[in-house]
Amino acid sequence: MNIQIYGIKKCFDTKKAERYFKERQIKFQSIDLNQKGLSKGELRSVQAAVGLDQLVNRNAKNYQVLNMDRIISSEIKRDILLENPDLYNTPIVRNGRQATVGYQPDVWNSWE
Repeated sequence: MNIQIYGIKKCFDTKKAERYFKERQIKFQSIDLNQKGLSKGELRSVQAAVGLDQLVNRNAKNYQVLNMDRIISSEIKRDILLENPDLYNTPIVRNGRQATVGYQPDVWNSWE
């Protein structure tokens, strides 16, 4: 397994995801979205696994400011997400081409 956890250090669910993998002694790479966001390729891979709507946090402060609710084009939404990592739902957990958004231990358990 090649686990990557994209999240924000202050996010409770991100901390729970990291603890889940630590407790099972599964190595993972933790990436802080505030310091290093997803690349275009990573975003496309995650989007293919979970869908673009799952990735967008509708409760984020910038969601209304950036008029995300009015944008129809997936390409434009992706560009906005790449520039504004605070709009992601977290944690984003990747295992190769598989991915989840949020705390989903049942899915991660099936990866083992």
